[in-house]
Amino acid sequence: MSDSAERRLTADVLVIGGGPAGAWAAWSAATNGAKVVLADKGYLGSSGATAPGGTNLLYLPPDKEMRIRAVEQRMKQGGYLAEPAWIHRVLDQVYTNMELIEQWGYPFVRDENGTPMRDHLHGPEYMSIMRKVVKRAGVKVLDQSPALELLVDEFGVGGARGVSRQDDQTWEVRANAVVIATGGCAFLSNGLGCNVLTGDGYLMAGELGAELSGMEFTRRYAPAPAFGSNTRSRLLGWATYYDEHGNELQGARQGDFLAERLLKGPVYAIMNKADTPEKQALLRKSHAIFFLPYDRAGIDVFTQPFPLTLRYEGTVRGTGGIRIAGDDCSTTVGGLFAAGDAATRERITGSASGGGAFNASWAICSGTWAGKGAAAYALSHQHSAATRDLRPAGRYGLGSASASNGTASSPAVTSQELIKEIQNQVLPLSINYFRTEAGLKQALHRLDEVWKRVNGQVPGNVLEQVRARETAAMAATARWMYTAALSRKESRSGGLHVLAEYPDQDEAQQYRLLVSGLEEISVRTEQVPVSGSPVVPAAAAAASGEVQAG
Repeated sequence: MSDSAERRLTADVLVIGGGPAGAWAAWSAATNGAKVVLADKGYLGSSGATAPGGTNLLYLPPDKEMRIRAVEQRMKQGGYLAEPAWIHRVLDQVYTNMELIEQWGYPFVRDENGTPMRDHLHGPEYMSIMRKVVKRAGVKVLDQSPALELLVDEFGVGGARGVSRQDDQTWEVRANAVVIATGGCAFLSNGLGCNVLTGDGYLMAGELGAELSGMEFTRRYAPAPAFGSNTRSRLLGWATYYDEHGNELQGARQGDFLAERLLKGPVYAIMNKADTPEKQALLRKSHAIFFLPYDRAGIDVFTQPFPLTLRYEGTVRGTGGIRIAGDDCSTTVGGLFAAGDAATRERITGSASGGGAFNASWAICSGTWAGKGAAAYALSHQHSAATRDLRPAGRYGLGSASASNGTASSPAVTSQELIKEIQNQVLPLSINYFRTEAGLKQALHRLDEVWKRVNGQVPGNVLEQVRARETAAMAATARWMYTAALSRKESRSGGLHVLAEYPDQDEAQQYRLLVSGLEEISVRTEQVPVSGSPVVPAAAAAASGEVQAG
């Protein structure tokens, strides 16, 4: 693109991502005195998983005993890799922010005593309000504008560059602080740069040497229609499961049941436990998005069998992400902050899934903290972002410009074929759900070969450039995941990492695994604070430091 076709802006804080975490980060930074730009690959207000559905929250009244019990329960579920202080922080912040949401006009349902029930948000209404609040705070919003690479100098991050899908322009925002809130990676790509979870934020941070944490805790699949990708599966608790011959299957939705059955053959369900019109109407009203793919296929889920599968949800419903180094969600890179699914959730979820209420609450809280921290950092910076000698940091999947800085001598290759090769190593249950050392090592070797070819992509337009970058991000994320998984030689409670050769939890591995690097991936451990863990053996402390990957 020529300079004449580039939009250039200057701000104090740039927020990349327009889901709940990005919206809260932008509002928080702006209300703390910063000039803010938010760039979203979709449309702020409808992007991400929250906007089309509903979400529960970790909303508890400030009752000491109630909160202590809730924290203790989560610590146990998460293999004691979480931190009680962080869970309490989330409970406090959610309580405060839900009061703000109500003040902004959200119509919480009230119980018989008139008390607002603030433990659930209706996605479309919630995100519509957040868009209005963000814009009212003075934030400049760039919709349909995926970020491609960060800008850096010797002081750290200084903004980002991207493209606009609306007018094919490139854009550049110079800002002394950047909040990455782009979501996780579910290894889906449609090339449109909109509502696609590819781990692009991980790649941008990883190119600057930022560490990622919890990437082994990514063994998360969710039930979905075999003909669709909607993983809103909570209502399947009303279903009875059958094999292809119509025989009822016992033990459905328990443990590894569905995964094991799908390896043997098709699985069908009928939501026949909702056996009255009143029950059926209530379910449709409570979670309308669940029914969309079935209604479009002409299936009455209450009376007709429908085929199920398991869709991989990666780091979205897993735990891993960019390592958080400070209470303000700062990273080890100057000026770089992370929020939502882009950031690791280990401090509040440990080795258990962050799905549902935990992820929704984390998005609200981490966005609030990251926005405030980014504003404070930017406003105290000694140099103006407009005058800093910044350079683009992107090295992978950006076409010919990246070839000299990334993988050398890459033959021309299409993004589509690379995506297929990545998905072949990540999506199968036999590799990523039923994990074995041999299976992960073989998959990682094949992913390393894919990585050598990511700079062979030759995007011809804006959409292809976005897809090429997504492809590189997916390859990087998969390699970080499997490297971490091979380094944790145990099966940790929470179910997000199970290794066949090591079926038990090893208390000597009471640490976090931090991965970094792109050409060569390194792994080191970080000790989890002792507070809250009933037993942290001396062996765990002795194990801190570098570990061998695989």
